[in-house]
Parts: sequence; structure tokens; C-alpha cells
Amino acid sequence: MKTLYRLVLKSASVCTLLLGLLVAPLSAAAGEGFVFRSIDGGEIDTGDWRGKPLLVVNTASRCGFTRQYDDMQLLFDKYRASGFGLIAVPSDDFNQELGSDAEIKAFCEVNFGLDMPMTTSLSVKGAEAHPFYRAVAQQTGFVPRWNFNKVLIGADGEVVGTWGSSTKPLSGQITRAIEAELAKAE
Repeated sequence: MKTLYRLVLKSASVCTLLLGLLVAPLSAAAGEGFVFRSIDGGEIDTGDWRGKPLLVVNTASRCGFTRQYDDMQLLFDKYRASGFGLIAVPSDDFNQELGSDAEIKAFCEVNFGLDMPMTTSLSVKGAEAHPFYRAVAQQTGFVPRWNFNKVLIGADGEVVGTWGSSTKPLSGQITRAIEAELAKAE
């Protein structure tokens, strides 16, 4: 029985070591950057904001929170000159997104005048989640439970905060966190 117990402990230690090697922390991956396909063509690389705060928001065009696009644009306009980044990530994971990237882009331009970076429609939860969202879930346990969930990556590449749909982009919680990260980046 002692031999079996030692074997189990040894196996658990090896598994823990291997898991630690296989699951890189978000900061290491964010330093290299996550790449999203841009709705405008080309790519959006989170590494472009290395050393600056970046807010990533999963969005949907037919959601009760869609009006948050207005505040997202205002937030982006307020801090972008300081290096702050904001990426809108359309997703149909909650069955509230339009049918094509072209429809999403047109909807956002016509109704909200968005000029922030926006990805193509993609998954933010489950087995098909984009690697960015899988890394956030591994580091923090946070998985979007609805549209307009927010993830703030700090100047050091670590997740600084996560917020649900009901927290508005211009809320004091989010703006204070962004300002603190911008101060670190100076």
C-alpha cells in the first residue's frame, strides 16, 4: 500500500509540473500578443498595447446592452491618446449577433460611429473560445456569462479586472483601473 501511495504522489507531482509547463500565464502570452482577425481585414494583435492597458469587450448587436457601444467609443476616445486600447469582440455565443461580419460592421458604423478596433465574430466561451478568452479563463476563472463582459489587461500584461454586462464602460471602477494602469505605464 505504501508503494502505491508513493506512486500516486509521484504521479501527481509530475502531472502538476507538466501542467505548470503547459499552461503559460496570461502575462507571458500577452507579452507575445494574441492575434484576432479584424472585421476591417488584417489582424489585431494585443501585443500592440504591450506596456499599456487594454480593455477587451465581447459584444452583440441585438442585446439589451448594445447601447454600451456609445460609452465604449467615449472611453476609447478619452484615453486612446495615452496609449489605451479597446477591442470590441462580436460574438454570437448568446444568440444575439447579426449573421455576418459585414452586417455587424455596418450596424456599428451606422448606429454608433465606432472607430475602435473590432474583431470578426468569434466564440468567447467553451471549447471554441478564442485563445485570449481561454487564457483569461485559465488565469482568473472568468468566462463571459453574457454579452458586454469586460476584461482589462494591465500594463504588465496581467488581468487587472473583469466586469459583467451591467458595469458600464465609463463606470468609476473601470476608469479608475485604466487611469492607474496608464500611470504605471508612464
